[in-house]
Amino acid sequence: MPAPLLVRILLVLISSGAFFLTASPAHAQTPPRREIDIQQFVQELFPVPSEDINYSDLFESLFQLYANPRDLNIATRDELAATYILSESQLDAFMKYRTELGPLLSLYELQAIPGFDLPTIRRLQPFVTVQTRQLTLRESLKNPTQHFLILRSERLLEQQKGFSDIDTTSRSRTRYAGDPYQTYLRYRYSRIGAYSFGFTAEKDAGEILAWRPDRQVFGADFTSFHAQIMNRGRLKNLIIGDFQMQAGQGVVMAAGFALGKGTETILTTYRSTLGLRPYTSVLEAGFFRGAAATVNVRKNLDVTLFGSATRRDASLNELSDGPDGTVISSLLTAGLHRTPTERANQGLIPEKNAGFHALYTFPRQSGKIGLTALYTHFDKSLQRRDLPYNKFEFTGKENLTVGLHGDYHWQNFHFFGEGARSQSGGLGGVGGLIVPLSKALDFTFQLRHYDRDFHTFYGNPITEGSRPINESGTYWGLRYKPNRRWQISGFYDRFHFPWLKYQVNAPSEGNDRLLHVRYTPNKRFTAFALFHEEHKMRNVPGNTSPLAEVASTIRRTAVLQAEYDVPLRFAVRTRVQGGNFGFEGTSRSQGITVLQDLTWRFSRLELSGRVAFFATDNYDSRQYVYEKDVLYAFSLPAYYDQGTRHYLMLRYALSQNMRIWLRWSQSRFFNTELISSGLGEIQGNTRSEVKAQVMYSF
Repeated sequence: MPAPLLVRILLVLISSGAFFLTASPAHAQTPPRREIDIQQFVQELFPVPSEDINYSDLFESLFQLYANPRDLNIATRDELAATYILSESQLDAFMKYRTELGPLLSLYELQAIPGFDLPTIRRLQPFVTVQTRQLTLRESLKNPTQHFLILRSERLLEQQKGFSDIDTTSRSRTRYAGDPYQTYLRYRYSRIGAYSFGFTAEKDAGEILAWRPDRQVFGADFTSFHAQIMNRGRLKNLIIGDFQMQAGQGVVMAAGFALGKGTETILTTYRSTLGLRPYTSVLEAGFFRGAAATVNVRKNLDVTLFGSATRRDASLNELSDGPDGTVISSLLTAGLHRTPTERANQGLIPEKNAGFHALYTFPRQSGKIGLTALYTHFDKSLQRRDLPYNKFEFTGKENLTVGLHGDYHWQNFHFFGEGARSQSGGLGGVGGLIVPLSKALDFTFQLRHYDRDFHTFYGNPITEGSRPINESGTYWGLRYKPNRRWQISGFYDRFHFPWLKYQVNAPSEGNDRLLHVRYTPNKRFTAFALFHEEHKMRNVPGNTSPLAEVASTIRRTAVLQAEYDVPLRFAVRTRVQGGNFGFEGTSRSQGITVLQDLTWRFSRLELSGRVAFFATDNYDSRQYVYEKDVLYAFSLPAYYDQGTRHYLMLRYALSQNMRIWLRWSQSRFFNTELISSGLGEIQGNTRSEVKAQVMYSF
């Protein structure tokens, strides 16, 4: 036996023994894969939720990472970076270790890599695996790592106006067509790094079952399917059905897992090139539908080609002088089809896409360079409303966006960037670096710029606005970790909008800053304090002049949280969150939330609950706080006005193959007898929801 291999086997034995002593008992050379709390994972990244983040896609992307752990022996640096767990120093150490010593023999071997401590390994473990040999396709089809069926149903207990009988004395004669139940079905059959087959269907409350193939409606209001094969010789990836593409910094094409500004102030500035991935979310926009393939055409060079033909929700405006009589006034992304108008807009416009991506990886994975192109064609011309802030928005039927991206590792520096040009001539780009200044201090810097006429329909790079258009910004981030107990992180982001925006009738600017202090004296107790402040400009409300006056607004949020968690027994979390919002120089709307979470764990049963009190002056000072929810779902309600919020959730393992979840939640308001408005209006002061889910693993 070669001496290096013998030494590594001894290291694995010693490391596994250390893991036994410091973690939990085990009897094999692979640690048991634990189930993670996705809500908790996201909350650590974004303790203060933001309305600018698409949480549905974020949660789905995290579940994708968890359901398809990366094989450490073939995973690229970008795939490991996409977990947002390993620092640049740890990534460098891992790649060096694997290059010099070869494939890992066990997950326990991670403890032999310099810079990998036990807390990091525990956080990483659910997202990675070690496979010593690659199975044939026939062998892998007989041995799936994931095979399950999920069925979920939920509804509001109180009646909304949209489900009531039509009042003949009222001018409103519109009601929802379907029942008040939201239903969800999901099936998955897959093996890590080999294949994935899946089907998802959803019907929102108020929608009906229908069969309209011409609008891509097949029974349920939204259906999604994918079939994927991976790592078959030169064919690295083949997907038929629904998919997304993540390339470069996401300026041209981005998949769902694209984090913005949060308490992870360093790692989230860089976007990993993950290539093609199946689309399994129930968001009804932002994905391709067709066929895609990635082929290794030569050493270190991969080429991806895809074609897509789908339909988009849209609203039309009749124009007498239009070439075909109609144009698209807007593309709709809400995905709700409950009323006659919403159903008429469903899948109204055919959309075709053709994409190309070439990626060359430098030796030893020291960097890469890629070329991306995406052509989009609509069946009708898009022309937004004739308003000043829409002057430079996309107009027409087709758009071609071409981009060049790359990154390079030089000593401790990681440089990255991407630039792109749209058919309009507008330019967009991102560039930055990440560098460990010492063992305890990390730094990142990023520049971004998107012209006011830069157009990308599937790009999702870091922005302050909701889309990469009409924006320039500069971001600085620091993280200081003097020891295992303390971590201090923060960022400062300054941004500028050269042209008008919705509700901002002038060029504007602002800044965003955050400070986060975390204290973890042991494995069971964690506490943190956070302060976040954002300055942005908006039209002054109530101004009736043709060009509204613009003034600066300030939003502040402060959080104190402490958590004590005894694994397999119980967890207690206390949180105090407050903030205010208002125009500079005027009185501000104040809000506060105090909550207590409890979780009890038994051998087959877990009970979770919350009691929260909130008080805000109005909706402007609303508070957002994560809530624990059933698997593959999330809850992030707005706490506003004055009242209480509580929920209780049960998870029970009926057998080794079947689990059920039951959840009840309620918001009770003190000073109102009418909740919401329009068809969502509820008579009374409570809003209650029940949810049930069953999961069967084959």
